[in-house]
Amino acid sequence: MRLAITRQISPSMLNCELTHLERTPIDLELARLQHRQYEQTLRDLGFEVISLPAEPNLPDSVFVEDTALVLDECAIITRPGADSRKPETESIARVLQQYRELHYIQPPGTVDGGDILRIGKEIFVGLTSRSNDAAIQQMQSILAPYGYRVKGVPVTGCLHLKSAVTQVAEKTLLINPSWVDKRFFPGFDFIEVDPSEPFAANAVYVDGQIIYPTAFPRTRARLESAGIPMRLVDASEVAKAEGAVTCCSLLFEVR
Repeated sequence: MRLAITRQISPSMLNCELTHLERTPIDLELARLQHRQYEQTLRDLGFEVISLPAEPNLPDSVFVEDTALVLDECAIITRPGADSRKPETESIARVLQQYRELHYIQPPGTVDGGDILRIGKEIFVGLTSRSNDAAIQQMQSILAPYGYRVKGVPVTGCLHLKSAVTQVAEKTLLINPSWVDKRFFPGFDFIEVDPSEPFAANAVYVDGQIIYPTAFPRTRARLESAGIPMRLVDASEVAKAEGAVTCCSLLFEVR
């Protein structure tokens, strides 16, 4: 069985953290509708969705990806870089402890799950305003016994590593080369986002296909030309909160 953990849109989402975007009005009802459609897409792909209730006092809490890294062998509960987001991990840990042995990032380490790109036994971690070397060192210590290699990757111009690069096929990455250097990912092929769509590099890769936003038609055309199958979702409202499609779920197999 495959599980997807999601969380409902917070009524305080209008007060979300913003780092690289200007604040624009978020339509909460539309955000909730889009989130339900996103959850249905996960169900259509064979996931059982655990949809946690909204957290009224945690504006960014729909972005559950930032709270944990879930691997086959264990899960790491993160320590988000924004102080307002640190309490988000508590309810996620309560759910994940049913399925995995838990490890916790400790101070002074900070890391958001949006900065963690896992491909096989390689774990790339963005060095950003939210994630630091101390967390990377802790992750390496936790995961080395399981055969994982953890690498820090400098990121500029965006919030998270996965704003700049995600996996879209077994050996192919979708990338914005203005925000992250391809040289940190040897052995991979690349599809570059259209320059007019800098935020188009975020996709959920599952079962040889991707979940991808409707907002980036030019980059979508590049993906289609490369033969990447996709399921489209509208994520316009979470995008206003610096969110994207990977941010809104934690996906894993029940062992």
